[in-house]
Amino acid sequence: MINLTINGKALAVPDGTTILEAAKDNGINIPHLCYLKDVHQSGACRMCVVEVEGMKNLQASCISQAKEGMVIHTNTGRVRNARKVLFELLMSDHPKDCLICSRNNHCEIQDLGEQIQVQNSRFEGSKSKSSLDNSSWAIEKDDSKCILCKRCVTVCNEIQGVGILNTQNRGFEATVAGGLDLPLGETVCTNCGQCVTVCPTGALKERDAITPVWDAIMDPKKVVVVQTAPAVRVALGEEFDMEPGSNVTGKMAKALEELGFDHVFDTNFAADLTIIEEGTELLVRLVNHLFHQGAIDEEAVKKTGLPLLAEPPALPMITSCSPGWIKYAEHAFPQQLEHLSTCKSPHMMLGALIKTYYASVIKVRPEDLYVVSIMPCTAKKYEIKRPEMVNDDLPNVDAVLTTRELGKMIKDAGIDFVALEEGEFENPLGLSSGAADIFGVTGGVMEAALRTVYELVTGREIPFEKLRVEPMKGLDRIKVASLTIEDPLEAFEFLQGVPVSIASTSGLVGATMLLDEIQQGTSPHLFIEVMGCPGGCISGGGQPRMTTDEIRQKRMEGLYREDEKKVLRKSHENPFIEQIYSNFLEKPLGHRSHELLHTNYTMRNKT
Repeated sequence: MINLTINGKALAVPDGTTILEAAKDNGINIPHLCYLKDVHQSGACRMCVVEVEGMKNLQASCISQAKEGMVIHTNTGRVRNARKVLFELLMSDHPKDCLICSRNNHCEIQDLGEQIQVQNSRFEGSKSKSSLDNSSWAIEKDDSKCILCKRCVTVCNEIQGVGILNTQNRGFEATVAGGLDLPLGETVCTNCGQCVTVCPTGALKERDAITPVWDAIMDPKKVVVVQTAPAVRVALGEEFDMEPGSNVTGKMAKALEELGFDHVFDTNFAADLTIIEEGTELLVRLVNHLFHQGAIDEEAVKKTGLPLLAEPPALPMITSCSPGWIKYAEHAFPQQLEHLSTCKSPHMMLGALIKTYYASVIKVRPEDLYVVSIMPCTAKKYEIKRPEMVNDDLPNVDAVLTTRELGKMIKDAGIDFVALEEGEFENPLGLSSGAADIFGVTGGVMEAALRTVYELVTGREIPFEKLRVEPMKGLDRIKVASLTIEDPLEAFEFLQGVPVSIASTSGLVGATMLLDEIQQGTSPHLFIEVMGCPGGCISGGGQPRMTTDEIRQKRMEGLYREDEKKVLRKSHENPFIEQIYSNFLEKPLGHRSHELLHTNYTMRNKT
């Protein structure tokens, strides 16, 4: 422990603690701007300066370690004046359009100005280069609002490992951009939006979809259908000052109805559908792998009722519901795309069903349907523009709103969200199992799939105590579990005693580690779940800011609570899933399922 004094208070803090952390842990708030706990600490903005006795210069507290015997002052006249000057200099190169900025009242610069009580700006002069980059379908970059804090650079390079953002040029020409000043849409950007979540200003934001969605709602010729992802229901409440993790499913459904959407469905239904398709695909790959290895014969394959593949399939199979991960894989691991499940992500599956199956049910022309997805993810905005996500010349989904954008629409409509009564999703595309809820957390897709696949193979519920499923929960970068199949059904008797290793990761650094194992031929896993954002969809690029580990934990707990209170806990128990196969899709991996619910991928350049 280190003994020091801050503002006259004698404190003891662990060795290695910064001055900023030491102060914060003891109830002393040092103003700061570029610093972000567990993400970025560079001392770039200098707003967190403090006076340390015996040192000539003011010290940036976010990067200065506490030392034995230090005497620190955070609120002297010298410190306060320095902060005000630094803030005024910052604002001299910043737009003054706060009232019409997308971050108005949710801006860290505004908050800082209020905290340190700056009431004028004495400096005017030259301005930095200003440009607007809207080349990406997911993210917009406005250099005029960039303060060069470099949070986005750290997240892109160190947290996600994508590395497209870096500081380019110097002085008033300095900007954060892709290599060679390429616009975002021409880089290997995965559209994950983690840069957007940490940006303290309006320099980075999601591509607006609010305007076209309002236009569609107001168009009497359009039947507007909306669907909502699992992670949205435990985060939307934060936009209305509710506790993170509060489950607002009923209020959200009611709000969507009051906004004027004609039909309100749940993406969770399609998450159940994804499990059926993806689980079947996993079994097909496993059984055919054993066949091509010579472990079983053709007759054994026929007994399972699964198709026999002419070529050996790629194992491990990797989940495909995260579009940021998919684009990253296309760039970074183009030779490994065969390992990806061919399943579309759940909201794209549901969009395809709405414009085919549901259109025929309600007798509406598919071209008159406008499908909106409420997603925790900015990458979904890019995903709906992919040419693969089209059936019969119509996009599966027409627009994606982030959780933040939905919050803005609800406020714009004058809806008192907190006071709303509980609403419900419509059926048949609104009922879901608890397995679908946990799609929103890292490890959740894996657990949901195993609940179904194990029961299909053995006729029994999965013995979680044998799987040791607890390691699949939590926020660790990579989680691994194992299971040995025991007493399978007669059709799968050749799986008796077969060990199954599974892995789950969230964030693209972990994905790289697991894919490197596959490339090197050392991967021990049968099935891998990859989520593009750290913690999974609960901390997607479209979720309310700021997403700390504490908030991730609360959102995660909210989804597990939702799962536990459901009567249906397994995807194959959803009666409307059974109905849609009986009435429309016929069977998993069948011809119609293949056309509507599955896709292919594109090998892209690495730079």
